[in-house]
Amino acid sequence: MEAMEKHADTPNEKQKSAQRLKNRISFSAKIPNDVHGAFAHSLCAVRYSDNPFVDIRNSILEMIDNVGVHDWDEMEELVYCYIALNSPELHGIICQAFLSVCLDLSL
Repeated sequence: MEAMEKHADTPNEKQKSAQRLKNRISFSAKIPNDVHGAFAHSLCAVRYSDNPFVDIRNSILEMIDNVGVHDWDEMEELVYCYIALNSPELHGIICQAFLSVCLDLSL
């Protein structure tokens, strides 16, 4: 055990530890600081999904119902929040979900 503790202090181990911290994934989410409208004080929830399109679409509808979207500017801000909070791999799905909601709501 003592040898392992000393080994952890070597420069190579410190670099590896620093790299692991740099590459770690955060599971917290925060609304971007430049959001000042209706969604500025909303809470973010991190979710895992088997069907991201359906879950994101339902989440958008929930935000519209709970917070309210009164005009196109608020809808754009909501889109911005979803894009800012999610990885680039989900951006296409987010756009599809928003378009689907807009078509259904005739926005």
